[in-house]
Amino acid sequence: MHALKKSRPLRRVVLASAATVSGMVLLLSLKPHTSPVPATADAKSPSVSSSSAPSSGSGSSSGSSSGTKTVSKAVTGDTVQTRWGPVQVRVTILSGRLTDVTAVQYPSDNPRDQEINSYAMPQLRREALAAQSADIDMVSGATYTSTGYKQSLQSALDSAGL
Repeated sequence: MHALKKSRPLRRVVLASAATVSGMVLLLSLKPHTSPVPATADAKSPSVSSSSAPSSGSGSSSGSSSGTKTVSKAVTGDTVQTRWGPVQVRVTILSGRLTDVTAVQYPSDNPRDQEINSYAMPQLRREALAAQSADIDMVSGATYTSTGYKQSLQSALDSAGL
């Protein structure tokens, strides 16, 4: 009998077992995420709120006080739908400077999202405050969230006039 015509049952068993194990590993390594929730109609337009507080006077008893007021404005950016969920940012502007950035919405439905965003959100906030714009670096491992963060931040800054 010719060598190519011999049946090789052991080889078939090993190949079938390896294929089955590989398939199971790939199947179990999938990380399901919840599907994104559609944005509501009010999320289309950014909201703006402002408050004015009198600036602290010199405290002198000469009676001359300036009527200058410092205006603080809070603007919420558009809700950006990402692959893993919505991202929305609120900024606070004081005297034309970006003083605070808060993530209003971000993916946090499962432990993996929470883990990623626990380090991504503070890093994105620091970047935005340092740059005073939406021209910030992406966070490695949080690409979709970083992209949504930048888009929402830019819409908030546009609405605030910066």
